[in-house]
Amino acid sequence: MRVVIVEDDALLREGLVLLLDTSGIEVAAAFDHTDDFLAFVRADRPDAVITDVRLPPTHTDEGLRAAVQARQLHPGLPVLVLSAHVETRYAAELLADGKGAVGYLLKERVGKVATFLDSLHRVVEGGTAMDPEVVAQLLAHRRDPLDALTAREREVLGLMAEGYNNATIAELLVVSDGTVLKHIRNIFAKLGLPEDNGHRRVLAVLAYLRS
Repeated sequence: MRVVIVEDDALLREGLVLLLDTSGIEVAAAFDHTDDFLAFVRADRPDAVITDVRLPPTHTDEGLRAAVQARQLHPGLPVLVLSAHVETRYAAELLADGKGAVGYLLKERVGKVATFLDSLHRVVEGGTAMDPEVVAQLLAHRRDPLDALTAREREVLGLMAEGYNNATIAELLVVSDGTVLKHIRNIFAKLGLPEDNGHRRVLAVLAYLRS
């Protein structure tokens, strides 16, 4: 796996490089701003990008915009965004193309090495990895069409948003795989997602984030 890092905090950037290196993951390049990063991805497609949301010069949303642009250059390019704060609209914008392979974690999760690496691998495999705190805030503020979901269905959808597969959701909720599948079918039906759509899981998460 070849990963590119975009992070202006030198300590965190070098820490990520060391963490990935010691985990057997190649760091193809590490940048502190978006210009060199975008020049790199124009010439080479990495396996994943890890980027901060707020980067120079304005420290607003440069990292997010660069990530979106990189996915335009390489559709489906896996992107794992790191942020110091919960900014839910950024998660929704990353998912807007419906292709998955995106993650949004608070920077404090980087210190939990196993959780961070698991999230990175899920994103590279085409899934989603949303920080539990992001999911919790979305759950607290989102309304219609999610009002149609039962409490258990919202719980299942929240775990889907974090990026867990059916088997893991069943384990976390202490229910059978069949029960989880039944809940997911109900979620698809209530969110109006067609049965023959191959991206239904991503669309369900997108509805969760943008409703």
